[in-house]
Amino acid sequence: MFLLSHDLDDIRFPSVDAASPEGLVAIGGDLRPERLIEAYRNGIFPWYSDGQPILWWSPEKRTLLFLDQLKVSQSLRKTIRQQRFRVTMDQCFERVIHACAQPRDDREAPGTWITGDMIDAYVRLHEMGLAHSVECWRDKTLAGGLYGVTTGRAFCGESMFHRASDASKVALVHLVQQLRAWQFHFIDCQMPSAHLSRLGAVEVERAEFLRRLDAALRYPDKMGEWEFDTNLRIDQ
Repeated sequence: MFLLSHDLDDIRFPSVDAASPEGLVAIGGDLRPERLIEAYRNGIFPWYSDGQPILWWSPEKRTLLFLDQLKVSQSLRKTIRQQRFRVTMDQCFERVIHACAQPRDDREAPGTWITGDMIDAYVRLHEMGLAHSVECWRDKTLAGGLYGVTTGRAFCGESMFHRASDASKVALVHLVQQLRAWQFHFIDCQMPSAHLSRLGAVEVERAEFLRRLDAALRYPDKMGEWEFDTNLRIDQ
């Protein structure tokens, strides 16, 4: 297995073609912004637990949500029409990532993989204008949200949480509509789950994902603090 260098000037990753059958590309290294950015631009993401070295992955199949294929259930449409939540972007990134890191009953997304070092690293990316959050509010209470990393015209979704029914889904619907308006290509959901499948995410082969990522990377990163367009229309 390829061990990453701790040399501050060496942020290279091996080819994803050398990944293990499970998709493990490399072990070790660090989470400084330059290495994380290099990873995402090569279709690689970190995923590990406390007590493990950093594990870097590029699965044989990648779960993507194409922005024109989002599935919105009738009940979710009703929630959006009723305007139960106020939705914002980049208003409290740290609160969102900490909420995503909390243990939860959902076996598909237990939240425990977001370590303290991961939180610090993605907060740094947010401060650089490369990681973003979407927040759902009920009055002044944070009811749900999500966060991820932008690279070119791809949005790499990392995690989502909810404290009120449908809150994270409402955040996702708003994000998809805004990314469509900005002409983004897809949301990279990384790993499959029944929840993502119900929302319209599909699995593609690694080679296809890399081709689509390469196309998205032909555009500059949309950096800085994000906010929703004032005239954004949320399809219902």
